[in-house]
Amino acid sequence: MSSGGKIVAEGARRSPYFTEEHEALRDQVRRFVETEIKPHAVQWEKDGFVPRDVLRKMGELGFFGIRYPADYGGSEMDTMATVVLAEELGRSTFSGVAITALVHTDMASVHIANAGSQAQKDKYLPDIIAGEKIVAVAVTEPDAGSDVKGIRTTARREGDHYVLNGAKMFITNGVHADLYCVAAKTDPQARPSQSVSIFLVEKGMTGFSVSRALDKHGWRSSDTAELSFVDCKVPAENLLGQEGRGFYAIMSNFQNERTVIGAMAMGEAQAAIDLTLDYVKTRKAFGAPLWEKQAIRQRLAELAGKVEAGRQLVYHAAWLDAQGFDATREVSMAKAYCGELVNEVMYDCLQFHGGMGYMRESAIERMTRDARVQSIGGGATEVMLEEVAKRL
Repeated sequence: MSSGGKIVAEGARRSPYFTEEHEALRDQVRRFVETEIKPHAVQWEKDGFVPRDVLRKMGELGFFGIRYPADYGGSEMDTMATVVLAEELGRSTFSGVAITALVHTDMASVHIANAGSQAQKDKYLPDIIAGEKIVAVAVTEPDAGSDVKGIRTTARREGDHYVLNGAKMFITNGVHADLYCVAAKTDPQARPSQSVSIFLVEKGMTGFSVSRALDKHGWRSSDTAELSFVDCKVPAENLLGQEGRGFYAIMSNFQNERTVIGAMAMGEAQAAIDLTLDYVKTRKAFGAPLWEKQAIRQRLAELAGKVEAGRQLVYHAAWLDAQGFDATREVSMAKAYCGELVNEVMYDCLQFHGGMGYMRESAIERMTRDARVQSIGGGATEVMLEEVAKRL
């Protein structure tokens, strides 16, 4: 294929943001999606969780250690590699599976990698990377979501341990996780930004329980829970990082989390367009395929352009982060834009599937339900727009 006087091989890199190593990872994840996720995930939707042996396979293939040190089994790649993983898992059409993995890698265990002591990293990271221990992050509460300063769970120091009391809500991986990064107030009298700490709570610790599994609108193959802490005794050495620095750790990782969600959303949107193109080119109405209707093909062309724009916005925000720049503005733009756009895409793609789009047997019906949370989780669109507005 000729391009601008240069000969470019089919399948060669088409983006300046990615290296050959990134593209090799993309191919590997895409193969895994086709062989290990798509044939089985309908059952996982019914079961309400992703089987542990599947997560172990992802660990064996290196998907859980992309950004982590080689000493623990990681591959020490960058933010762009995380985007590749999130985008390709999003393209699977089973976003409950995608978020199960991505919470483990980029929203929960990342706190251990960033702030953990040497002993904590040595103890937990090898099993985390191998998929032997799955991690959840417990920040959100019934009355505190994006407002991290508003959390009410407390942690009181008593000798060589802390005592936790409170509740957490909407915790992804909450039912089946082995390890939880739990935010709690250690000094209610301190400034809100200096009152929160993070603790490593293992399943089975006295006073910690899963109150109930939550029944969700979408992401049905992702287990989500309400958690309870009643005089939960946590060893002092399970304090993650410094006491009173939890708020900053959470806010710092929000940029990574929002980049991941943006990439995942654009993977979902692209998969929806691909599915719908296949459908409208074969489904006949009024004597011709739906693709022959100008309104339909032009709308799909418009959506394809918007998705390409969203994808490039995510790539650029991730590239800025990988280069060490402060990308809070760009990441917030990407999260807001992509979270809304994926829902716009799903609405029209389901519409173009007609009655079949409303049936539970169709992929687009599931994808439409799954996408709804993308404008909520990780920072609602309204919160993201405020972050952008502060930086205009």
